[in-house]
Amino acid sequence: MGTEKNISDMKDKEYNKSKKRRRRRRRREVSRVQKLYETCKQIFANCGPGVVPSPENVERLKAVLDNMTEADVGLMPNMPYFKSTLSDGPPKIMYLHLHECDKFSIGIFCLPPSAVIPLHNHPGMTVFSKLLFGKMHIKSYDWVDNLLPHQSTPSANISDNDTRDWTGLRLAKLKKNSEFTAPCKTSILYPADGGNMHCFTARTACAVLDVLGPPYCDPEGRHCQYYYDFPFPNFSDGLSVPEEQQNKYAWLKEGEKPEDFTVDGALYSGPDIIVN
Repeated sequence: MGTEKNISDMKDKEYNKSKKRRRRRRRREVSRVQKLYETCKQIFANCGPGVVPSPENVERLKAVLDNMTEADVGLMPNMPYFKSTLSDGPPKIMYLHLHECDKFSIGIFCLPPSAVIPLHNHPGMTVFSKLLFGKMHIKSYDWVDNLLPHQSTPSANISDNDTRDWTGLRLAKLKKNSEFTAPCKTSILYPADGGNMHCFTARTACAVLDVLGPPYCDPEGRHCQYYYDFPFPNFSDGLSVPEEQQNKYAWLKEGEKPEDFTVDGALYSGPDIIVN
């Protein structure tokens, strides 16, 4: 009986030790969203408008995002956010706010099929975009002022009956014009490179996790500016661009936010972020 009791006591002790180890392991486990927040906090700590994190830090954040899926943020493709509704207007886009401070912001755009985020810029920002699921077309541009002659406004190859205001056009080079299907690598844009002006079109329901460093801030001059793009051949400006390369350029014109473009906020219900 004494031997059996000793064996039983040993089993109980080992079971209790095992429970303690499991509890410690659970405490040590950090959600991917928490890891994303902590990585952002570290790499954007010494950054500001126009200041890009070091290449090593860019790769650190990219590696975290590359491994994230919709499950890590509590999303599923069959959620109401991603369903098209019977409406005369364009599909409604939802935005889930995860975190924002003066250094960076984290959020998720939820797009039903055919939803469009119009062409817009990211002044002084470094932006990481991770397609969590679905299929999306991305079109993006960067400015190419170094190719322009000294005149400020190109002359249009348009009819005399066109009364639109063509002033304020600026030349840009096409950076991306292709479709992406999850799982795929994280897209990164920089203040002056990587496709700072971009447009998203959902081919299927999809979700995009966005990290902006720093976030938009009107008082500090980081206003989200929308653009319309026009084919390069529509205007002549004395530029010597071979005909076969002209489809790689476009003229962009600033415009107001399209009236039919709306983004509504929704409650984020994924793993909590512990701000520290």
